Amino acid sequence: MALNVTAKKKIIQDFATKKGDTGSPEVQVALLTEKINLLTDHLKKHRKDNHSRKGLLKMVAKRRRLLNFLERKDAKRYNELLKRLKLEK
Repeated sequence: MALNVTAKKKIIQDFATKKGDTGSPEVQVALLTEKINLLTDHLKKHRKDNHSRKGLLKMVAKRRRLLNFLERKDAKRYNELLKRLKLEK
């Protein structure tokens, strides 16, 4: 369920704010969103996998905290990120 190397590099490249950027909130949220999507698909097949469900909830909470931080610091970047990832508030 982990992201493969090529997918991760592509996401980092697409959402990086500058060259070599891997830690900006945009990159972190994009990586978490991709992991959440993969885990959601897994949980649709394996409904009783409660350990993975707990991990999913932790990832969703972390993404929410990062989005709240970004909204406080720079609302424009926050809104652009939501549009690019097709997320709702």
